[in-house]
Amino acid sequence: MITIRRSHERGHANHGWLDSYHTFSFANYYDPEHIHFRSLRVINEDRIAPKGGFPTHPHRNMEIISYVVSGSLAHRDSLGNVETIGRHGVQRFTAGTGITHSEFNPSATEPAHLLQIWILPEQQGLTPSYEQKVFEPADRPGEWVKVASRDASDGSVLIHQDAELYTTILAPGEQRTYPLRPDRHAWVQVVKGEISLNGHRLDAGDAAAVSQEEKLLLDTEPGAEVLLFDLA
Repeated sequence: MITIRRSHERGHANHGWLDSYHTFSFANYYDPEHIHFRSLRVINEDRIAPKGGFPTHPHRNMEIISYVVSGSLAHRDSLGNVETIGRHGVQRFTAGTGITHSEFNPSATEPAHLLQIWILPEQQGLTPSYEQKVFEPADRPGEWVKVASRDASDGSVLIHQDAELYTTILAPGEQRTYPLRPDRHAWVQVVKGEISLNGHRLDAGDAAAVSQEEKLLLDTEPGAEVLLFDLA
């Protein structure tokens, strides 16, 4: 079963410095049909204007991942981390018992384009932590590059949930398959380009919730960048 979530159906908020599309209910956008999918709670596609950003604010009991599509993102938190990540950089922090942080676009000229992802943790009250890495899918053509996982396998960042996040770039005319175990579910998010997913066309910003499918088959004529969540 594949359920399509079209880009134009998402919630939208434009604050001037921030242009954000919400896949699931978030802030002032509420849709009872789209609260979460499995443990995946938030996917916000954010475009932050040059020198714009989120002031210091708190989080608790959430696994939060930022995936930078283009531009750069600067991070500062109450654990003492002061970091900046660029294209295909990933930052992960466990909010746990409580953390405050700020995020902003350090560039004076270039907007930052990123996906903010929240995953519900498997346990409350975890010790807050932070890490970041760069994953360049173009360096591993034909592969699903593991970005986040419960066991930090294959160099991925650690998340406290039975979930795995992959990224891949498909060249024009390329295909990619992903076997899905009977007890697993998938969320496919098109970051750039367009794909056919098991016969369903998805454009940039579109997504699909997948259950009870043995295999995912992605193909593309123009090329595409895709995120795939493998979820319990």
